[in-house]
Amino acid sequence: MNRREFLITSSAAAGLLALPRFASAAAGTIDLYSGSDANIVDLWNNIIRPAFQKAHPEVALKVTDAGDNNGLRAIADRALAALKTKTDPQADLFEQFDPRLPAGGIDAGLWVKLSAENIEGYDHINPLAFDTSYSLPYRGSQVLLAYDTTKLDPKDAPKSWDQLTAWIKAHPGQFIYNRPDKGGSGSNFVRRAIHEVNGRDPKKFKVDNFTADYGAAALMPAWKILNDLAPSLYDKGAYTSGNTQSIQLLAQGVVTMVPVWSDQVLQAISQGVLPETTGLVQLGDLALCGGFSSITVFSNGANKDAALKLAAFMLTKDMQEAIITQIGGFPAISWDHISDDLRKKYADVIPSTIPTFPSGDWEKAINDGWYRNVAPGISRT
Repeated sequence: MNRREFLITSSAAAGLLALPRFASAAAGTIDLYSGSDANIVDLWNNIIRPAFQKAHPEVALKVTDAGDNNGLRAIADRALAALKTKTDPQADLFEQFDPRLPAGGIDAGLWVKLSAENIEGYDHINPLAFDTSYSLPYRGSQVLLAYDTTKLDPKDAPKSWDQLTAWIKAHPGQFIYNRPDKGGSGSNFVRRAIHEVNGRDPKKFKVDNFTADYGAAALMPAWKILNDLAPSLYDKGAYTSGNTQSIQLLAQGVVTMVPVWSDQVLQAISQGVLPETTGLVQLGDLALCGGFSSITVFSNGANKDAALKLAAFMLTKDMQEAIITQIGGFPAISWDHISDDLRKKYADVIPSTIPTFPSGDWEKAINDGWYRNVAPGISRT
């Protein structure tokens, strides 16, 4: 896909509303649901599924786009109810989900506990990638800052939050991020502001420690920072409607710098969507958030054993290298288990730390708070 095709396709896709589809797969077919972006769903449909079915011809795989995390939550709620009635949840695994949700799911036994005993290759997983025993990391990505090096010399690229906000104010109209409920790049830019006003300590935020009082105290100072930046953004306070739209504005030369997902920007550069003159920089005082996407397997899924085979398949060297070469992601296994050529090629983007931010009630509080306090005049639709 060339640059022009990308821009046309992305523009068309941006106008579509993806809705969860809950039709189950045929008997004997793994039912996988994803709430990730279209490039990840394409990866599963075009690369992973044919490779897995070639390696395991006795098993079929159906990939369904659940729309977003809310779509997955609805399916998880349904699966927890099915667990109580000992019925088929009509789902076998999620491509990316926090197993701490729904509340009580782990204690009820909703998710399979994963280890070297039931997942081949488990001992190859990068220690940075581990979260819980109920999720299997299979790909990583992190939000970076992408910029036009023909307008901004790399030696002057901001490398701290203070330098970044100073640059934004000194170059009005040259920076934009997407609404936090419309994509992870803008969402994690907002979360970086939240980290900044809370001692740059990601450990202060956990999926189960949100309260209204704590949320108000932790978030309000960040809204003040983002409000202060708003007049210096593109069009004096505009926000894109997603990750792709931010890349589009950078590709078109409308702005000089945007936050981007590492996988999306590396893929855009490799496809010629963004020029080779695109620079990438990460903040050194505290990186923008990212993390590892993890597979969760339903304990009550009709095809649980086959789903575990698929989970293990994602840790093979071939699939982990496909994560790098096909979508520009980070492998979930240690780079020691990746080929020398790839390890050397991507040495500059191999992360040493990846801050994270929990979902759950924090996600709603951040999205609602941002619209209410930072962009009250912008419609959420």
